[in-house]
Amino acid sequence: MYLPEIFEEKNTEKLYQLVEKYPLGTLVTHSSNGIEANHLPFKLLHESKSNHAILIAHIARNNELHTLIESGTDVLVIFQGEQGYISPNWYPSKQLHHRHVPTWNYQVVHVKGKIKFLEDEKSLRGILAKLTRTHEAKQEKPWKMSDAPSDYIAAELKQIIGIEIEIQHMTGKFKLSQNRDQSDAVNVVNNLEKQGQIQLAKAVKQYIED
Repeated sequence: MYLPEIFEEKNTEKLYQLVEKYPLGTLVTHSSNGIEANHLPFKLLHESKSNHAILIAHIARNNELHTLIESGTDVLVIFQGEQGYISPNWYPSKQLHHRHVPTWNYQVVHVKGKIKFLEDEKSLRGILAKLTRTHEAKQEKPWKMSDAPSDYIAAELKQIIGIEIEIQHMTGKFKLSQNRDQSDAVNVVNNLEKQGQIQLAKAVKQYIED
């Protein structure tokens, strides 16, 4: 990934926050079949007092991924946050010299690590329980695994393969108008808000204030 220093986000907590807020990741792998991409909702598990962190998810047993690569293989997972088009007309300085072109603002986190496939019932139940608790948390009446018949859950577990990725390196690129003058960046925020891109506007505003 091309990464000018001005756009590099080195704050690990901010990278974690993006992964937690936008958990649908693109798992990129390479095997004898070539390059593959799988889109999976992940759960990030990390210890606040150490650098140790893992991603967990699951795939269908019918997905060939677990037969194409082995546990211990290096993989890449890409998480994307807010993104949107930025018009040069939004820069007040354009009226002075017209030396601006369109661009795109976005947030991405690249996670590199080693994958591990899990098939035992205890691991699979643990993965499903953690994913469910996280994504059901905002529901008025959160669904839990015990809501379904035990034989049904047991049958479903046989249809999946668990995934655990030990994170070895994280790279964040938050391209949020940091390379623009203050007045230009402020006007980017204003125009994003007008277009309903509230979250992207908030992200840009944070970097103006920082």
